[in-house]
Amino acid sequence: VEGYGLSEAPTATHCNPVQGDIRPGTIGLPLPGVDVRIVDVNDGRTEMPLGEQGEMLIRSPQLMRGYLNREEETNLVLNGGWLATGDIARMDADGYFAIVDRKKDLIKVSGYQVWPNEIETVLGLHPDIYEAGVVSVPENVLGEKVVAWLVVEKGRSITVADVQAWCNQRLAAYKQPLAIHFCEKLPRSALGKLLRRELREWSLTQPLD
Repeated sequence: VEGYGLSEAPTATHCNPVQGDIRPGTIGLPLPGVDVRIVDVNDGRTEMPLGEQGEMLIRSPQLMRGYLNREEETNLVLNGGWLATGDIARMDADGYFAIVDRKKDLIKVSGYQVWPNEIETVLGLHPDIYEAGVVSVPENVLGEKVVAWLVVEKGRSITVADVQAWCNQRLAAYKQPLAIHFCEKLPRSALGKLLRRELREWSLTQPLD
């Protein structure tokens, strides 16, 4: 059963009903006593319309009072009793929440917001791509550019041109990777989490296009 929790709010804050309407791909419903807001990622205050994604804020009895001896960091995430989780989420009409991405991974291309998970999902649908990791690197004109790292399915082959054609049919121009690289495997933590920081470091070592 999928749910959600974080160190700053010990124990879970969301969970799919153990006996009831379990919805795969969501973190379920807020537990009793937990209040949740979805706000604009730019100002951290404006409530987003139902179904639209934004940063998830949480208020609950188990919320931390702050980080020990780290007042500045505390003030960045706690405001008026609300915790800024750093997770991008959306809520459906039935009150179920789904995590979309991490705020720190947001890519800004010419002022447009680009979420890595969306691009990774599109790339992962290609039959010759086993998995994809997407990050950004600085770019003088655009601000940032999208970089894709791909692992090819065993026994298959694919070219940069193939990937570009695939993305051109499925993604807006500003979301399309401007740099595409291939690797044997993506860097992951012991828990299987994609290590985007390492991907960014890899990207910065590549020749400029």
